[in-house]
Amino acid sequence: MAKRFKKFYVEITSVCNLACSFCPPTQRAAGFIKVEDFEKRLDEIKPFTDYIYFHLKGEPLMHPKLDQLLDLSAEKGFKVNLTTNGTLLNKAKHRLVNKPALRQMNISLHSFDGHPGSTDKEQYVTDVLSFLKEMNATSQVIFSLRLWNLTQDNMTNKERQRNRELLSMIEREFGLDYHIEEQVIPGSGLKLAERVYLNQDYEFNWPDLKEEEDLSRGFCHGLRNQAGILVDGTVVPCCLDGEGVINLGNLNEQPFAEIIEGERATRLVDGFSRREVVEELCRKCGYRQRFNLKEQEQTVS
Repeated sequence: MAKRFKKFYVEITSVCNLACSFCPPTQRAAGFIKVEDFEKRLDEIKPFTDYIYFHLKGEPLMHPKLDQLLDLSAEKGFKVNLTTNGTLLNKAKHRLVNKPALRQMNISLHSFDGHPGSTDKEQYVTDVLSFLKEMNATSQVIFSLRLWNLTQDNMTNKERQRNRELLSMIEREFGLDYHIEEQVIPGSGLKLAERVYLNQDYEFNWPDLKEEEDLSRGFCHGLRNQAGILVDGTVVPCCLDGEGVINLGNLNEQPFAEIIEGERATRLVDGFSRREVVEELCRKCGYRQRFNLKEQEQTVS
């Protein structure tokens, strides 16, 4: 039986309309996946997953044939989770409505403050919430509003106010009788309404070969319950290898089933099974440390 992945990231474009401080710009060539190539990739990964994520780098709402990609996903039996910065929802709305493949939309609200050129926060939030309200009334799509910009010194008054303006607008829209900060737990979702959640978490550093190495033992779910394909067909072990540093192979040259059984993929998985971090990029990944902390907490408890 084929190995199953809970999350399978399919990058449909490497192009983004923002330049956020928390998201390193890709050094790869700009590209949009062709519909015929997308269909081939769905056929390749169908034995391995039922859920695909339009995410890695790039803004998926920029793809001019997003509606066709969603239709193909439905035809092949996939459910789609889509991550967006939310700035193009009005322009792309006609490509999103009445799409049975669309299961969940993650809207990264922290993109507004993260992008130096952002203006008119109130209009941005109003547009996002209006879109959400319209979709929520006519579909079963789940919405996760993300604010992944907390800092470890979030107890200071300045940091407490960082998201207050934005959260106030959300509280008014959903008629909440409490301050969201009083209820939300970093890393967990707070239910605002039916199929609508707010998720706050700490900002993290993307893995980068220029970062300092963490030589401690560790674990990650890369290639264990997730994998990814960049727009050019490069297979990577997780959603954070946005540059294809851990290049496991290319779908244009080799079947996916062979790629994930290859030497490099096997070494990575076996290493994490022993809590050994064999790839240099993984040793320089701040997000991986979250798994280590969880394991330590479980050991203590």
